Amino acid sequence: MAFELPDLPYAHDALEANGMSKETLEFHHDLHHNAYVTNGNKLIAGTEWENKSVEDIITGTYNKSAVAQSGIFNNASQHWNHAQFWEMMGPSGQKMPSELEARLKDGFGSVEKFKEEFSAAGAGQFGSGWCWLVVDTDGTLKVTKTENGVNPLCFGQTTLLGCDVWEHSYYIDFRNKRPVYLTNFLDKLVNWENVASRLAST
Repeated sequence: MAFELPDLPYAHDALEANGMSKETLEFHHDLHHNAYVTNGNKLIAGTEWENKSVEDIITGTYNKSAVAQSGIFNNASQHWNHAQFWEMMGPSGQKMPSELEARLKDGFGSVEKFKEEFSAAGAGQFGSGWCWLVVDTDGTLKVTKTENGVNPLCFGQTTLLGCDVWEHSYYIDFRNKRPVYLTNFLDKLVNWENVASRLAST
C-alpha cells in the first residue's frame, strides 16, 4: 500500500521549550520524512511490494548479509522509523508511568542506568543511525543501535523507544553535540506514556 506522510501529533513549534525547534521539525518531518515517503512510493510502484504493509516490506527486503541495503528497504524503513519517532515525543514532559519505571529498574538496575546505556548507544553509533529500547525475542528489555535505517523489526524485536541520530535530527539545535541532544531527548522530549503503552501491548 502507498506510504503516506503522517501529520505530526503536535504543532511544529510545540517542542521548542523542550529543545527541538520549529525549524528542525520543518526540515525533519516536512522535507526529510516526506522524501522517504515520495521516493519509497516511486520504488515500490509496479513491484511485488506495492500492496504490502510497510512492516512486510521492511522485513521482506532486509538483507542480513548486505553491507548496503536496497533503496526500497531504506525508504520503507526510514518512513516507519520516523512515524514511530514523532509519536515517541511530546511537549508536556509526562511523568514516567510506574509500570515502565519498574521494568526499567528490573532490566537495567535503575532508570538512570537505562538512560546512560541508551545515550551511550546513540553517541557510539558511528555515522548515521538510531538507538533503541526494545523488547528482545526472549522477552527482556535491551538497548540496541542500528546503522542508517535499519530498525528492530529486522531482528524480530518490539520497539519501545527510538532516537534518530542522523545529523538532520539535531544539527540545527545542537550542532555537533550529539551526546547533549541525546540527554535532552531523554530528559525533556520523550513521551513516556507512549513508551509505556507499547510495553503494555507486548
